Amino acid sequence: MKNSKLILASGSPRRIEMMKKKGYEPLVLPAKVSEALPFSMGMETAVMYLACKKALWTESSLSPSERDQGPVIIAADTVVYKDKIIGKPTDPQEALQILLSLKNSWHYVATGVCLLQAGRPVRKLFCEVTKVFFKDFCREELDSYIRTSEPYDKAGGYAIQGTFGKYVDHIEGDYDNVVGFPWNRIERELSLL
Repeated sequence: MKNSKLILASGSPRRIEMMKKKGYEPLVLPAKVSEALPFSMGMETAVMYLACKKALWTESSLSPSERDQGPVIIAADTVVYKDKIIGKPTDPQEALQILLSLKNSWHYVATGVCLLQAGRPVRKLFCEVTKVFFKDFCREELDSYIRTSEPYDKAGGYAIQGTFGKYVDHIEGDYDNVVGFPWNRIERELSLL
């Protein structure tokens, strides 16, 4: 697939960097869709629904000649789950509430991925789930962290590979899934297209 045109339906710096480190140079075309869910869904269904919605939007934004070339679109959506779906915090108060709810316990990170070959009936949809265990941390450390820019474009308000990674005790599952998306699974699925 490295010689086929890949379109990443995301502007996530972590996803772009991950693909480039693996030798891929995708065309980056972030999907412009509402991430509101039409009804209550479980975490796995929700992220696959949103990933599919993003892939379809990106496919529809291509010109007919671009679609005819059959590029493969990669779309993903990630949430944190602990008793409910937790998205990206919008302000310091929400970041504080989210991270306090996660401290000294565990939560899930679920990423839904849709691989779609434009203009063809080729679709792959799957979800990867990783269990993340946080250590305890004090309020002063948390207050200092939420004054940085790091929490605000990430599901759950943290980056495992960033400064908050020191509060992760351990994980069960795919580390890359928590960083951006489950690249090893994506690469396996791409090889089957």
